[in-house]
Amino acid sequence: MKKSTIWLLALVMFSAFLALLFLQVRYMRTSMTIRSQQFDEQVTRSLYNVMRDLEQDQTRDYLEQDMIESENRYSQYNQPQGTQITREQTTATITNPDGSESRIALDITQQSINPRAQRDRVFMSPNRGASTISKTQYDMQQSLSKRYLHERVLLDEVIFKILNRASNEPIEERIDFSRVEQYIRYELSYNGLNEPFSFQIVDFNNKVIYSSPGFSTKYQDAVYTQILFPNDPPAKLNRLRAYFPTKRNYVYSELSFFIPSLLFTFILLITFIFTVVSLFRQKRLSEMKNDFINNMTHELKTPVSTISLASQMLKDESILKSPDVFKHVTGVIHDETKRLSFQVEKVLQMSLFDKQKTTLKMREMDVNDLVVSVANTHVLKVEKLDGTLDVDLQAEHSTIKVDEMHFTNVLFNILDNALKYRKRDVAPELMIRTRNEGNKIIISIEDNGIGMKKEDAKKVFERFYRVHTGNRHDVKGFGLGLAYVKKIVTDVNGTIRAESELGKGTKFIISLPVITEK
Repeated sequence: MKKSTIWLLALVMFSAFLALLFLQVRYMRTSMTIRSQQFDEQVTRSLYNVMRDLEQDQTRDYLEQDMIESENRYSQYNQPQGTQITREQTTATITNPDGSESRIALDITQQSINPRAQRDRVFMSPNRGASTISKTQYDMQQSLSKRYLHERVLLDEVIFKILNRASNEPIEERIDFSRVEQYIRYELSYNGLNEPFSFQIVDFNNKVIYSSPGFSTKYQDAVYTQILFPNDPPAKLNRLRAYFPTKRNYVYSELSFFIPSLLFTFILLITFIFTVVSLFRQKRLSEMKNDFINNMTHELKTPVSTISLASQMLKDESILKSPDVFKHVTGVIHDETKRLSFQVEKVLQMSLFDKQKTTLKMREMDVNDLVVSVANTHVLKVEKLDGTLDVDLQAEHSTIKVDEMHFTNVLFNILDNALKYRKRDVAPELMIRTRNEGNKIIISIEDNGIGMKKEDAKKVFERFYRVHTGNRHDVKGFGLGLAYVKKIVTDVNGTIRAESELGKGTKFIISLPVITEK
């Protein structure tokens, strides 16, 4: 698959995931807004109904008082002659809006006409019986009409008193605070909202008249206000404030569905990103393996061809007559066979390390002695190129625990790379230093070669990775040497990094723990 195709698929999928996340977040915010508005509407409607209930209670109280007073006045001024007035006291049951019942005492006034007076009235006009009955019905209708007019005037007076006198009374005398709490709870339950609450009643100066336990203004969006008795003068208005401490929990409970949805969406997004990254890695690994196969083919083909040619020369009998030529040919075969074995061994080494089948033979040794030994082996190669190899051993504590053979190969590989990637027109200059930093020893190997870019320095320890060397074709390899170095250093609890600048050289820095004497 082409890289452009992978990028196109990644862009399309990533855009789809972003659109999906955007829609989910937007739908979640819309749902929370609707739920918050629903909560506000339910509370506002409930508090308004509480206000109406309190107004009705007050109106009922005024009606009861004034009806009793008017009944007394009517009885005194409109009692017919010969009428007896009897009063009976009874109780009436009133159902409150919250479902509770309350009883009030009523005085019922009954009028009864004295039988003798009624008989006298009848026999006073024995010749006009029919007209007397008609006159009596007329009198009763007039009486009812007068009473209706009186009651109507009475109601107007009650309303006038409520408008003008009620606001002058303290709010504590106008309402029962315990009944207010019952009304609020009933109205909230009626509107389908069963959330805990607390309330306050404040006057027009924001002075708290009454406050139930738990009232707070910590969250202003959870405090709702309703004017009590809105017909009072503006300077005497009282307000009911209700606080709902669990409003946010009520609104955020809508998230219980969206959080798993968002979580699974993020898991899919992470899985998709990991898949795309793996595709790019696999593609790069495939390209590296192709380069590796090409390099390996060339590296193996050269010694095989040389050995084949040398073996054909040995078939010539004239070679046997010349000991020097025979010795040279056999030497070529030996060198090329050794070179071939070394290349195969490098490939097998990496495969064994991948499978974790190689066991390091760890032992304590002096790293300064090891550096000197490796430097002595390479000094002839460097001098042959008219170069120099300097060793600066500043480390006082140099005892480490490593596998001698493999760690020696680490130093060999780094020095071989320094010579392999040298500048053709400049004599190589190599420097090996050791020094202590805390409880660690630092080994640095520096050269003045062609160097590399910073991005190459970060990838140079990856398997099959080879730095591009332009038009130079004399540098061969599999891209396994520094990967092997990284593996060995890591296995002995050390670290390695490369510092390089293109055209100025490269510096490899190895850090290893030091064994100190107890």
